[in-house]
Amino acid sequence: MRLRGLPSVDELARAVDDPLAVDAARALLARAREEIRAGFDPGDLTERLTAELAATRRPALRRVLNATGVVLHTNLGRAPLPAAALDRVDEIGRGYSNLEYDLDEGVRGSRQDHLARLLRRLTGAEAALVVNNNAAAVLLALAALAEGREVIVSRGELIEIGDGFRIPDVLARSGARLVEVGTTNRTRAADYEGAIADDAALLLRVHQSNFRVIGFTEQPRIAELAAVARRHGLPLLDDLGSGVLVELPDEPSTRESLAAGADLVSFSGDKLLGGPQAGIVVGRADLVEQLRRHPLQRALRADKLTLAALEGTLALYLDPTHALREIPVLRMLHEPVEGVRARAERLARLVGGTIEETVGRVGGGALPLAELPSFACAVEEDLAAPLRRANPPVIGIVRDGRLLLDCRTLTDAEVDEVGEAVRAAR
Repeated sequence: MRLRGLPSVDELARAVDDPLAVDAARALLARAREEIRAGFDPGDLTERLTAELAATRRPALRRVLNATGVVLHTNLGRAPLPAAALDRVDEIGRGYSNLEYDLDEGVRGSRQDHLARLLRRLTGAEAALVVNNNAAAVLLALAALAEGREVIVSRGELIEIGDGFRIPDVLARSGARLVEVGTTNRTRAADYEGAIADDAALLLRVHQSNFRVIGFTEQPRIAELAAVARRHGLPLLDDLGSGVLVELPDEPSTRESLAAGADLVSFSGDKLLGGPQAGIVVGRADLVEQLRRHPLQRALRADKLTLAALEGTLALYLDPTHALREIPVLRMLHEPVEGVRARAERLARLVGGTIEETVGRVGGGALPLAELPSFACAVEEDLAAPLRRANPPVIGIVRDGRLLLDCRTLTDAEVDEVGEAVRAAR
């Protein structure tokens, strides 16, 4: 094709019934001229315009099928929400709500009141507050309780979480001053006691959520730290990271931490809790009130849809057996491996794959040493890229020259979708 053979903008735009067609046609024709000058054929411009308009209107944030075996996959959005949470989001999001309105008194209310009763009941805390994630919860607590003063923390707990965020950096941004005690592998309660000076504001314990130090190690129990804090009239903040409301091996629960003497406990909403992204702080009423009144609280607070989803999730925990059945994260973590194998076998029959015994992971910085017995359907490695471009995209694990589609993180209905995607990709 030569330059004079190109259609006008109007001619090209008329071929597609779309209000965005004129601008898209103008940009496409500019690229086509450059391609012709470079010696390339621009091809069917109408088809290209149709494809570009479709791509423009396609949502960037998309649902994907998680066939990695990692339950809390941070890159894939962590916890899928239970149906009860989605119902609450739909109800609250489609209209107005009493987000900051007291229906009994007819005056302005606080968005922090809506979940306080539930969280108090589930954790045994005196008070609770919700912000947009756990890093924000820790930042707010340090800013409200320790700005310009010292916070004492073990060297073995100066962790880095996802995307390069580090506990020392959070401390610095809060205005608090870090005092490190102990060593990387061994810290005792006496180390904290020896570091307390007149300028000390609080003791901080950070749960080693995304790694473990093994071998010659020692860490004080929460009860020991709480005793030190009480002797010096200081609060103890326990950053649990994931946080659980049901019993999970090797994972301390929020209720246990408070019962052991922690004054404040912070944890995430979208990890082992199985809800939306949120940061939750529970504990002593006077300390929570200081957090609520701090100016940062307004900048870090959660929106109405987060609160609605979190309320729907938390309500399921009122009946623990119901929570294990209805919250996807808990269901995946506790599902017997026989059910996972049955899904893998069905997927293998659908696509002509082979069964491979594998190991799933909790993910999301939780229980890093835990292994979840699992089964995957193995298919050709070269299907990985086309499956990522499928609708919906399918994300698996490439290993030893094959693509493994782990079925611990797929539902029964999703197995059929993955099967269709694999057949279409071949």
